[in-house]
Amino acid sequence: MIAIVDYGMGNLYSVSKALERLGSDYFLSSRTDELKQADGFILPGVGSFKDAMQLLSEMGLDDFLIQETKNGKPLLGICLGMQLLFEESEENGLTKGLGLLSGKIKKIPSEQLKVPHMGWNKLTFHAEHDLLKGLKEDFVYFVHSYYAVTDQEEIVLASAEYGVKVPAVVGKHHILGTQFHPEKSGKLGMAILQNFLSIVDGKEQK
Repeated sequence: MIAIVDYGMGNLYSVSKALERLGSDYFLSSRTDELKQADGFILPGVGSFKDAMQLLSEMGLDDFLIQETKNGKPLLGICLGMQLLFEESEENGLTKGLGLLSGKIKKIPSEQLKVPHMGWNKLTFHAEHDLLKGLKEDFVYFVHSYYAVTDQEEIVLASAEYGVKVPAVVGKHHILGTQFHPEKSGKLGMAILQNFLSIVDGKEQK
């Protein structure tokens, strides 16, 4: 059973509809006692990193997600949700993140390119992981002004180019994230969500 973490800043409708199309059992909740029943989590997000972390903290969801991933439960962050997995962000002042992945969130340089980065862009795969199993490089849909910068290149499973190398799929074992919106990214996006469901089911996991 998948839980979509509802902390007030996620695009819950489109993620929910995508899971329904895949025939997945899921529920939405902001309560840790209910979320604890889940086998894995999706952390969506749209908006400000600082506001998101404040809400997660107020609800006790930050410590909860850290502990649940330590216990081995898979977590997929989407867009802002992916950024929250990292150590800190410079958006609206330096703010600490969940610290599940090593790196910092910085603004996309805007000297020559329009920011936010909005629209379809092609992925380049860099590493094998069950989240990308059986998939081919294709275009996916982005909407973001900030991107992840990390010294741990091994956690960058796929990237896109937009003036800089944008980590588009990140992962360390069962802690995973996509900078783009898989639920809005056609067949490739749906296949990524399906692979995450398989990871949660324990069918495929690295």
